[in-house]
Amino acid sequence: MTTSIEVSHLTKRYDTVTALADVSLSVQPGEIMGFLGPNGAGKTTTLRILTGMLAPTEGSVRIDGLDVTERPLDVRRRIGYLPEHVALYPELRVREYLDYRVAIKDVPRPEQRARVDEALQQCALADVSRKLIGRLSKGYRQRVALADCLLAHPKILILDEPTVGLDPHQIRQTRELITQLGRTTTILLSTHILPEVEMICHRVTIINKGRIVAVDTPAQLRQRLQGSAVLRVQLRGEVAAIESALNALPGVTRVTRAGAADGFHAFDVQSSPGSDIREVVFRAAVERQWMLRELSQAQASLEDVFIQLTTHEEP
Repeated sequence: MTTSIEVSHLTKRYDTVTALADVSLSVQPGEIMGFLGPNGAGKTTTLRILTGMLAPTEGSVRIDGLDVTERPLDVRRRIGYLPEHVALYPELRVREYLDYRVAIKDVPRPEQRARVDEALQQCALADVSRKLIGRLSKGYRQRVALADCLLAHPKILILDEPTVGLDPHQIRQTRELITQLGRTTTILLSTHILPEVEMICHRVTIINKGRIVAVDTPAQLRQRLQGSAVLRVQLRGEVAAIESALNALPGVTRVTRAGAADGFHAFDVQSSPGSDIREVVFRAAVERQWMLRELSQAQASLEDVFIQLTTHEEP
């Protein structure tokens, strides 16, 4: 099966500035790939090269098996691209704009009206279909641009900050739409909303200073950061005796005091990788008649991973 997006040793230079340095990544058919990085990391440059808007200095990009440099028009017929800053026609009504756009996308004439109706419904725009685009809020204009991307039923969607300017309700609708589209469409999603990535992306690529620093599933990235498991425990009892007993439990590698409140003492109990000591700690509390208020496994977030990888660059 052909890889939907294949980027190989991509480099982009502007005079003495290197925006991208030897970037390689692949997105498989039907995959939703999150593309993350701080401002200025090279995300937008990468997306513009993928869509044929910029030429690379070195390296190659293949979309659905086609070289972007050699066959840019054929590539553009296969993708839907939502840039971060969308240029629309403010003097047109929403439906007029989508009617115009569907007519220039090689969609057969008998199907055009149905495609527009479908896009209006998918992006929750039916109620504003007769309004002028120039009078819409930023969030609605963003949804018009997303509807435009869907008109030709592209095999690949490249979305740059698709939920920027949306309210929480609209963000949830867009997230559900992206998840639904991901069942039949390959999606490369660039966003700064990290919980969104954790909820909908199969894998994540993190870029920093023009280089790829991580590619993995959100769960594996969190595990890589966390390394060994950390258990937060709150117990009531004599603090030194508790600390000594916890250190003596099998699998425990380190115990750190984490404060006290209402007579309970909090500890972060670190264990060896792959071990789950919750049952051991619970049994110890019962045997020693300690009052137990909290026993929870600490989890690193994707935000923690992102901050670490983009603050201290790793090869």
